[in-house]
Amino acid sequence: MLLLIAGLALWMGAHFFKRLAPEQRAAMGDKARAPVALSILAGLVLMVIGYRMAEGAFFWGRHPATVGINNLLMLLSVYLFAVSGARTALARRIRHPQLIAVKTWAVAHLLVNGDVASIILFGGLLAWAVIEVILINRAEPEWTPPAPASAAREVAAVVITVAAYAAISAIHYWLGYPVFG
Repeated sequence: MLLLIAGLALWMGAHFFKRLAPEQRAAMGDKARAPVALSILAGLVLMVIGYRMAEGAFFWGRHPATVGINNLLMLLSVYLFAVSGARTALARRIRHPQLIAVKTWAVAHLLVNGDVASIILFGGLLAWAVIEVILINRAEPEWTPPAPASAAREVAAVVITVAAYAAISAIHYWLGYPVFG
């Protein structure tokens, strides 16, 4: 459990660095990119290893209804992540599509994973995304929506979503976590 918590702390600290210490981050310039990226990657690795090793109490589990809701939320999460890069009509209406995708992903996983490790991991990442939105909005209160995208980008976002969702589902099955069962 310690590795999971350490990974979550490293992930959060690396992401919050720019928001909580903007002068120090700015003073480092481009030299900070590699250490921050390595910290995020190390945090991710520690979270995965720590989650796979963790043991703890079990409060709730999968149920056919929550599995269905989870899958719909996951499809929405992948779509929100895809539209952020494609600058689709939806991305023009919401300011933080990637962070909303993380929140949706976390809630979806909490619905079907009620063990302590899952509550720490998915709850922690949900808390991180909420705090990150607050910090960004405080630091940059004004927001200009991206320019309108072409219809081709809208279609591309849907195609990317379906392909990414299929790949994510396949990886979950490969790791022993049935997505639809």
